[in-house]
Amino acid sequence: MEQETGHQWFYLLLDSSRILTIVISILLIIYGSFRALGIDSACKNQADADDDSGQGGTPLNGFLDGFQTINSAQAVFLPVGASFSLLVMFFFFDTLQFFFALCTAVLATVAFSFLLLPVCQCILRPCDKNPNHKISLGFCGRFTCAELMSLVLSAMLVLVWILTGHWVLMDALAMGLCVSMIAYIRLPSLKVSTLLLTGLLIYDVFWVFFSAYIFKTNVMVRVATQQANNPVAYVASKFRMNSFNSSPQISLPGKLVFPSQERGRFSMLGLGDIVMPGLLLCFVMRYDKYKRQQAPPTDTESRITYFHCSLVGYIVGLVTATVASEVYKAAQPALLYLVPFTLLPILLMAYLKGDLRKMWQDPFLANALPKAKFMEV
Repeated sequence: MEQETGHQWFYLLLDSSRILTIVISILLIIYGSFRALGIDSACKNQADADDDSGQGGTPLNGFLDGFQTINSAQAVFLPVGASFSLLVMFFFFDTLQFFFALCTAVLATVAFSFLLLPVCQCILRPCDKNPNHKISLGFCGRFTCAELMSLVLSAMLVLVWILTGHWVLMDALAMGLCVSMIAYIRLPSLKVSTLLLTGLLIYDVFWVFFSAYIFKTNVMVRVATQQANNPVAYVASKFRMNSFNSSPQISLPGKLVFPSQERGRFSMLGLGDIVMPGLLLCFVMRYDKYKRQQAPPTDTESRITYFHCSLVGYIVGLVTATVASEVYKAAQPALLYLVPFTLLPILLMAYLKGDLRKMWQDPFLANALPKAKFMEV
């Protein structure tokens, strides 16, 4: 009997939903980090072009072309703000669900258009003689044909998701949000990374393990799994359009969800468990590039980079979290496993290489990326 239980536990770990969750989260972090490097180069080129032409962009263009940098104070207070947002969604979700769904739809449209942009650029490349030509849309800014195409396709996908509520479309939008946040949000130093991830680890552990003692239910799981009334049905009820009242409820794309082969089971991973460690991996990838530019590696130097080290740690942490969820048969705070397995190896490797002091403070040149902005919270 114990042997059958052990085999069943092993097969659950090899379930396609578990494997998809792990593989896709890894790919999202890698792709988002490379897109961040592309944004760094684009920001530098755009800044040089603006200096030469003496022209500035519109507010929306400035936001889309640049990126947001988190400082130490914001890293400390971000878990507090996340806790407040979690409580608002816990207590007032039924009242504000239309507002939440509307904001999510707008953000998902912009984020997924960013994910689709390289595809649209490849499609339009043969017929677009001047791919850098931008069309002015007034206050919204100036956009290329590929950017407009990706925005339209993204808006159509969001509309189909609202009408159908299908989990595949929800996952696609969640992937766009992941890649966009990893690419556009910056951790400037190892100090800020440590403050942010440590605070979020405490946040995750408290709301998963201890919230039930205060609120009589697991707040994190409750918020993550509750569904919102369809905005189409809400508008239809206001205008008495009965034909649209049967629109399905939608699950907001704040997580990746993959149904299991076993009926009634599914694998779920919150976007924060991808984005927050992903920001750290993006930081070390940028540092690896910066270090190569400052001094090309010698033959005797190890080819294992900080990004390789942290990526292996993330994989180990994610597998450990999956094993823990099967062993304890309960939701687990994934950051409890992901943060130590990603952050500690980087700290140790930086200490052994003699880079810890430099990485702890802002390791990048102050004038390397002039369009960096601090994120307002």
